[in-house]
Amino acid sequence: MKDFRAFRILVILAGIMGADGVILAAVAAHQSDAARLMPASSMLLFHAAAVLAATALTERGIVNAKGGLAAAFGFVIASGLFAGDLTLHHFAGHSLFPFAAPTGGTLLIVSWLALAIAAAWPRRT
Repeated sequence: MKDFRAFRILVILAGIMGADGVILAAVAAHQSDAARLMPASSMLLFHAAAVLAATALTERGIVNAKGGLAAAFGFVIASGLFAGDLTLHHFAGHSLFPFAAPTGGTLLIVSWLALAIAAAWPRRT
């Protein structure tokens, strides 16, 4: 059974991630000493597309549904942690919490591996 509500939520979150990524890129282009904002922007933009791809692959039944949805939500949470930490550090001078960016990065790696496993895991028909 397809969970269209989860798909819609993921598409909405991907849209917000994409918009935030563009905003951060614009701020970085017009503000001096904004070295942390470009990696934050790139992480959001890149993983917004990954969320959309994982959602589409899940909806089409190409990847295992639970694994695909877990990977997509993992991309959202992890990108938010990573980009949020860098952005907060830039604007406020402190982190979300110790090791927030590395935690986000590690969760991104885990999410990519979850997507790979979801593709390899047999689909129930």
